[in-house]
Amino acid sequence: MDRTDGGDGPEGWLALPAGREPRGAVVVTGEMFGVTGHLKDVCARLAEAGYAALAPDVYWRQGRRTGLDADEAGRARGRELMTALRRDEALADLAAARTAALRHAGTGGVAALGFSLGGHLAVLAATGLRFDLVVSYYGGWLLDGGLPVAEPVAPVGYADGIAANTGFLLGFFGADDFVMPIDEWQRVGRRLAEAGAAYEQVTYQGVGHGFFCDERPATYDAEAAADAWGRTLAALERYVDPAGRQAP
Repeated sequence: MDRTDGGDGPEGWLALPAGREPRGAVVVTGEMFGVTGHLKDVCARLAEAGYAALAPDVYWRQGRRTGLDADEAGRARGRELMTALRRDEALADLAAARTAALRHAGTGGVAALGFSLGGHLAVLAATGLRFDLVVSYYGGWLLDGGLPVAEPVAPVGYADGIAANTGFLLGFFGADDFVMPIDEWQRVGRRLAEAGAAYEQVTYQGVGHGFFCDERPATYDAEAAADAWGRTLAALERYVDPAGRQAP
């Protein structure tokens, strides 16, 4: 793995497959804690599966290379950084990350994948940028808003743009998530359907927010995490891998 430096723009953590051309590229955006060890591990797992993975540092304007612990101090600082994030800045960084990721995509496509705040950013990116696949793990604030980056209209309010820009949108959600109520999650699906988007929503009963992060035992759910990851790899193979994209 190596870092790519955007000069005056965002930096990113880059993971590449060893000894082979990538099957495509994935822009990976994380929780409010920034580019953490867990997010780097996700990038490494994607690289092991054959994809170039780039995690941009969307907090770079407030302090470069942020990677916070999930303790009380880290959560407090993460909330500060998250609420300071503005839509135009986030979209500019996501566009730069997409351009950088495409340089490493080989003959494959490009996906956006995110967790919590990053899941929101992945869907937000799809309102104006072309992605073959968008994967949102418990992305919040998707329809009813609640963060400055979701204003004035939350991402799924632009469902027509998502439908036009996204080959397929895959979303994972725990029914006991405290960030976004299940009612909003269900309305997200109805709005995407009305817009004609190609999408799938996967809901895990008895599971809460952050179920994929094995560094937090209190919220980690091994069964849901394994199922979601398997579905993610299958979707990447179908929509991003050149062999899958050419299949009838």
